[in-house]
Amino acid sequence: MRAEDEHAFTEFAQARVLDLRRTAYRLCGNWDEAHDLTQSALIRLYRHWTRVAQADSPDAYVRRMLVNIFLDQRQTWWARRVRPFPEPPDVPAPAEDVADRLDLMAALARLAPGQRAVIVLRYWEGMDVAETARTLGCSPGTVKSQTSYAITALRRLLPNYVGGRA
Repeated sequence: MRAEDEHAFTEFAQARVLDLRRTAYRLCGNWDEAHDLTQSALIRLYRHWTRVAQADSPDAYVRRMLVNIFLDQRQTWWARRVRPFPEPPDVPAPAEDVADRLDLMAALARLAPGQRAVIVLRYWEGMDVAETARTLGCSPGTVKSQTSYAITALRRLLPNYVGGRA
C-alpha cells in the first residue's frame, strides 16, 4: 500500500474505531467479542482500502463488513453449539434504568443473529429500511419482516418493558 493510502486508512480507522466497536457490541452483546469483530473488520478494511476509499460512503462499506463478519461467525458450528449468556453483574439493587438495559441486552442476545442485526441497525444506528437492506444485502421487505419478527419476540421476552426508559 502506498504511504498516502496508509495514512488515509490510519486516519479513517482512528476516527471510526469507537463507533465501530459500539456497533459491534450492540450486535454481539459482549465487549471482548465486539473488540474481535472490530479488529476483523479493520483488517478486511485495510486489505480493501483502495476500493473502499473510492466508495461513495466508506462508513456504510465498513459497517456492512462488520455486520457480515458478525453474521458469518454465527454460522459456524462452534457458534451454534456454544452460546454463552453472560451472568448479570452481581450488584446490590441496580437502578431501574440499569436493570431495564440489562434485561434488554439479554433479550437481544436471544434473538436470531439476523433479527438482532436489523434491530441494531434500524433503532440504534438510526438507519431507514433502504439503508438497512443495503447494509445487510437483502430486500427492504426482508428488513421489514425481520424487524416485525424481532419486535414480536422482544415483546414476548420483555412483556413489562417500557420503551423510553432504557
